[in-house]
Amino acid sequence: MAERHFKIWRGDKKGGGFVDYKVESEPGMVVLDAVHRVQARQSTDLAVRWNCKAGKCGSCSVEINGKPRLSCMTRLNQFPEGQTITVQPLKTFPVIKDLVTDVSWNYAQNKKIAPFKPGKKGTDGNYRMQQRDIDRVQEFRKCIECYLCQDVCHVLRDQGKKDKFVGPRFMIRLASLEMHPLDTEDRVPKIKEEYGSGLCNITKCCTDVCPEHIHITDNGIIPLKERVVDRYYDPILWLVRKLFRKSNIEDGKNRRGGR
Repeated sequence: MAERHFKIWRGDKKGGGFVDYKVESEPGMVVLDAVHRVQARQSTDLAVRWNCKAGKCGSCSVEINGKPRLSCMTRLNQFPEGQTITVQPLKTFPVIKDLVTDVSWNYAQNKKIAPFKPGKKGTDGNYRMQQRDIDRVQEFRKCIECYLCQDVCHVLRDQGKKDKFVGPRFMIRLASLEMHPLDTEDRVPKIKEEYGSGLCNITKCCTDVCPEHIHITDNGIIPLKERVVDRYYDPILWLVRKLFRKSNIEDGKNRRGGR
């Protein structure tokens, strides 16, 4: 049985710091196992959030050696023997206690998004969809809301623009709705303004940390950006709108006798 050196962040919203722990490790252990061992044998008041321990609930998100990860899916043998393993809470969200952060901001963003709005059914009373359209949005439904993508997002983490950008997770939710073949709601104006699609600089850091391997940037955010560009910045459409608007103004003047 080998011994591993851990530095685990302890504290609350008032402040804190790293505490050293020596943990007896066994083959197959993950970081969450080590944290539980510390909690059981050395610091029974250590706060850590977890649930399924199977990489599907997303609740054990932390930063391990500076990278956002699921602690239940990060094996100790990923790190060389003798290397100190640091475990700390997600930096983008307020600390509640130790490794537990307040992620309620994310739920508030979700409430802003207009829900699925299907159109009318066919004459036979059924909806019709192509399999390729279903396949396109199915990827987005794999999200487990671990918020690792939210944590690593530069706009939220470094620029502090939570009031202007909903983050990668909710851009993916928007993509799942906007690309659904039966949805009729128009969210493009809010994607541009309220949800802040233009703030994303597509570094793909969100895609890199996604435990479900969702292509957040390429398959979700970029297509949404393209829809915004097509709507508001396409030069041909801009010219058509300008000419149409000018024509309407002139028609109005003619109806009023040229005044």
